[in-house]
Amino acid sequence: MVATDNFQKTSEPARFNLAAYLKERQQLCDTALDQAIPVVYPETIYESMRYSLLAGGKRVRPILCLAACEIMGGTMDMAMPTACAVEMIHTMSLIHDDLPAMDNDDYRRGKLTNHKVYGEDIAILAGDGLLALAFEFVATQTPKNVPAERTLEVIARLGKALGAAGLVGGQVVDLESEGKSDISLATLNFIHNHKTAALLEASVVCGGVIAGASPSDIQKLTHYSQNIGLAFQIIDDILDITATQEQLGKTAGKDLKAQKVTYPSLWGIEESRAKAKQLVEEACAELAFYGEKAVPLQAIAHFIINRNH
Repeated sequence: MVATDNFQKTSEPARFNLAAYLKERQQLCDTALDQAIPVVYPETIYESMRYSLLAGGKRVRPILCLAACEIMGGTMDMAMPTACAVEMIHTMSLIHDDLPAMDNDDYRRGKLTNHKVYGEDIAILAGDGLLALAFEFVATQTPKNVPAERTLEVIARLGKALGAAGLVGGQVVDLESEGKSDISLATLNFIHNHKTAALLEASVVCGGVIAGASPSDIQKLTHYSQNIGLAFQIIDDILDITATQEQLGKTAGKDLKAQKVTYPSLWGIEESRAKAKQLVEEACAELAFYGEKAVPLQAIAHFIINRNH
């Protein structure tokens, strides 16, 4: 109860301008990502990588990474290479997810998907290129004032979040579950704890690692990020039903068309919203210990469930 009271005191909108905070950090991330991939020979692959990486988006994951580093006493400069890497990995997953062999989508962030512009072959390679660059970027661009063992831990955590124990594993179970009406809540949670929440968790925790967070700090960041990761997916499921293609920037109603079991299909829309709200409240309570320093991460958690696109 004390943690909740602390959160309520530190989350008053008048005391923190979230819109300005997100805009500033989004611009910083966009600039860093733009500089990370110059166009050289063979131009096609770099243009394809840049097409999806710089196509917009809220930059939630890199902003979370920067915020987590700051709450633990680090700086944005320390965490920016890791923040960029997280967005490269996320963009790779979107490029591959949109392919005909996966979700077969024509639009992403209001633009034609990568394979619709460059072809499936180049789209696959663009995703591969972004994935490889992500790890190279952390290894070579993290500032020298960050101890090497922290950088190594970030690389290991990102690898796990991406692989069969994370995003890839979640995607496999998601594909295997399509068209099946008997998918349990446990299976649905497995899919999204791995496919969606794992990379969100890595974004937050790696920001803490870069700053030298203690094991107890890492535990708090882990619980916070796992909760907002699941809340993020619940809201995505709701928006797939309630939002238009213009609002989403991608095809609406995909889950129903693919006969996917979703949180709203199990709980209904109102209960799903209530579950997401509860997850965010628990996430924010995890950070109440940090007082004013926690406000950005707490505000982002609320932004996640209040978005309409």
